[in-house]
Amino acid sequence: MRIVDCHVHVYPPEVIRDWERIAESEPYFGMLARGKVHRWATADDVIAQMDADGIAQSLIFGFSFSDLALCKLCNDYVIRAVKEHPDRFKGMAVVPPLVKGAVKEIERCREEGLIGVGEIFPQGQDFDITDPRETWRLAAACYEMNMFVMIHTAEPVGHDYPGKGNVGPKEAAAFCLNHPEVKVIFAHFGGGLWIYEMMPEMKLALKNAYYDTAAAPFLYGPTIFKAIEAAGLAGKFLYGSDYPILSLERYKRLLAQLNMSDDFLKSIFGCNFEKFAASD
Repeated sequence: MRIVDCHVHVYPPEVIRDWERIAESEPYFGMLARGKVHRWATADDVIAQMDADGIAQSLIFGFSFSDLALCKLCNDYVIRAVKEHPDRFKGMAVVPPLVKGAVKEIERCREEGLIGVGEIFPQGQDFDITDPRETWRLAAACYEMNMFVMIHTAEPVGHDYPGKGNVGPKEAAAFCLNHPEVKVIFAHFGGGLWIYEMMPEMKLALKNAYYDTAAAPFLYGPTIFKAIEAAGLAGKFLYGSDYPILSLERYKRLLAQLNMSDDFLKSIFGCNFEKFAASD
């Protein structure tokens, strides 16, 4: 089975080296970097883990800072990594969506071969994804440049944790209702947004919405995958590990508790993302 991981964080060595200094002016980044589950990974670390886990390809991205210059540093690193490993990596750009120059940076990254924008941190970047006055530039740029967006979302109930944030299914749905033309991956199961695809009007509104599985072992029991299959939504879920926080082995142990069909596993672990990316 060809495995594609669509949620992989990479950090330039400069960010890893200077993270404490950067955190002084980037409080959201600092909160995550000081978290007990946080890990650092360079592009070389990702390749080594992919080889160990048998992962064919990863979608990599830097950290979505509030500072555009730091985002550019991350983007340059991702661009280089994709060019060095074109068969193993696809890349996304990070930008602070409301900062002057963000659209120009998205355009530069598209010209350099990156295929999406994200992972956007609405709370960390003070970005209201429900307000079209704030989202229209990002949405228009991605639509015009044939790129998708990845947005951090979280479940509105349950335990708190660093970076959980306050953007859940209601906010994610508003983004789709305002920008139905934009393809978007909502990280972390969309905070549960997928459940509402069983409502006919929301299924239509969420036509271009997809969901990744990042952090599943921390958030859900294995039966969530049975629920996704029963809802007929297997085609809209993409395997994302949230590496380096988690790797494939944790997901294998989670899914080993179930008897999922080969077709379901193939869809989640590779086929869906390849179809999703091929349509860009």
